[in-house]
Amino acid sequence: MKKLLVTLIILCGCAVSAAPTLPWQKQPEPVKPDAITEQAKILYAQNEIDSALEILKGKADDDRNADDWLIMGNILQDKDKIDQAIYMYNQAITKDPKNYKAHYNLGYIYFIQEKPNMALTEFKKSVKYKDDFSYGYYNMGCAYLKLKDYRNAKYNFFRALDLKNRNPNIYYNLAYSYKMLNKEKQAQTYLDLYNKIMENQQL
Repeated sequence: MKKLLVTLIILCGCAVSAAPTLPWQKQPEPVKPDAITEQAKILYAQNEIDSALEILKGKADDDRNADDWLIMGNILQDKDKIDQAIYMYNQAITKDPKNYKAHYNLGYIYFIQEKPNMALTEFKKSVKYKDDFSYGYYNMGCAYLKLKDYRNAKYNFFRALDLKNRNPNIYYNLAYSYKMLNKEKQAQTYLDLYNKIMENQQL
């Protein structure tokens, strides 16, 4: 998964308050959806990325929300404008420090730039703010592999599997982690699982 698609954002739109508002208290103002942001999401989902970017550029910086910055970051990353994408993801995080998607995408860029420590910091934040985010754990495992921390790599690959992530590479990376920990039997078990999955995919 190259980066987390912004179309998943809508799934996190509602939250239920633990404490109900009492009748005599001031009722909170409902959050109105931003028409430009919604239009940009639709355009992005339809792969009309230039149109999505253009309408978001029309908004003043102060008026952009975290979703706007995230979409712009995704588009600029697609265009290989990596420095600009990093800026956009950081702006998304400034608007919403708990935006796990922006942390994840930023971590992915650092990972492909061979900056595993910086990547790890961002992947940790992605799972801190969404603890059932399997891709965050998977990529934490990959970052730990780069750092030759095979125990933590193994732990995070298992966390990803627990969350129903069935990326075949998890099994291959588990095999490699066990091999580097001198556990040949477990390494062979996960290598066999990986090979079986890959064979089934070719049928």
